[in-house]
Amino acid sequence: MYSLDVNFLKDRAGYQNNTSKKGQGIKLPTGDFTPVYVGLAIGLCLPTFFGGGLWLLQARTGQLDQEIAQLDQENQKLEAEIGNINKIREQTKQVQAETQGLVTVFDQIRPWSAMLQDLRDRIPATVQIETVRQLETTASAQGQSANSRAGGLEITGLARSFNDVNDFLLTLQESKFLQSATSRITSATLVDAPLPPGSNGAANSEPIKLPQVVQYTIQSSISDVPASELIRELEKKGTVGLVTRIRSIQEIGVISK
Repeated sequence: MYSLDVNFLKDRAGYQNNTSKKGQGIKLPTGDFTPVYVGLAIGLCLPTFFGGGLWLLQARTGQLDQEIAQLDQENQKLEAEIGNINKIREQTKQVQAETQGLVTVFDQIRPWSAMLQDLRDRIPATVQIETVRQLETTASAQGQSANSRAGGLEITGLARSFNDVNDFLLTLQESKFLQSATSRITSATLVDAPLPPGSNGAANSEPIKLPQVVQYTIQSSISDVPASELIRELEKKGTVGLVTRIRSIQEIGVISK
């Protein structure tokens, strides 16, 4: 006997769809693969580029570090040289200040020989000089003008008249060695003229009566004009040594001509 095995499930639509889907499998994409290759290439190249850039950056950083270290060394050398230059400048300034101080003192020298010769040239024939002395600078004069600090001069003597004393004062005011504004007569009085030595005569003879004369005192301040500006006057008065020294200093440029 034969039996029929009939599967009615295969005839159903749902079963047939499932069967057809199972038979299809996995399908690979088809078409242009260029974008994929480009993406893969970029993905492989980027690490290389980054690695190369990092290496170049590190190399450049090392080079800059070396240049900075070299510049620091040069900067230290320059600072040391600048310090030495500043020390030399300070020493030079100190020497110049000391030299200028010495020159200033030297340039204020007033040789008495020149001043006395100037008085001899200016004194009238009717005036006599008894004493000439230098007045010391007082404490009160130190706070005043430079004329007072330069010191003063006092002249005492005898003159035939008051007019002769005035004439002597006028000639002194023209002197380059004195301050004309401070030259003045401090005292002038009539006194008996002193008798010459041995003029009393015999004991029984009458004393000689001479006319009265003027006893005067003139004071003036010594000029504060530098000696380098009085070279001609000093030469006229015969002060050759001082003039030679001043001209030597002028030649080396310590003081101006």
